[in-house]
Amino acid sequence: MAEFRKTLKDLPWIAKLLLVIVYDIYGALFRISRGDTTGIVVGALQLVTGNFFGIFWIIDLITVITKKEVTVCA
Repeated sequence: MAEFRKTLKDLPWIAKLLLVIVYDIYGALFRISRGDTTGIVVGALQLVTGNFFGIFWIIDLITVITKKEVTVCA
């Protein structure tokens, strides 16, 4: 799991941006890759509910654009 998280962090900025724009797969995988119960539950719910009806999509998009490591709810 740690290698997967490192791989996500090492992705080029444009790849992260594309993953966020396309259904925010980056944010969900990043939360799930934490490996703790909260991260897994929030990441799974994020995938099922459509990023909590768009709220996490906006947060993750801003996070990737500003190149900051912001973790919301996981």
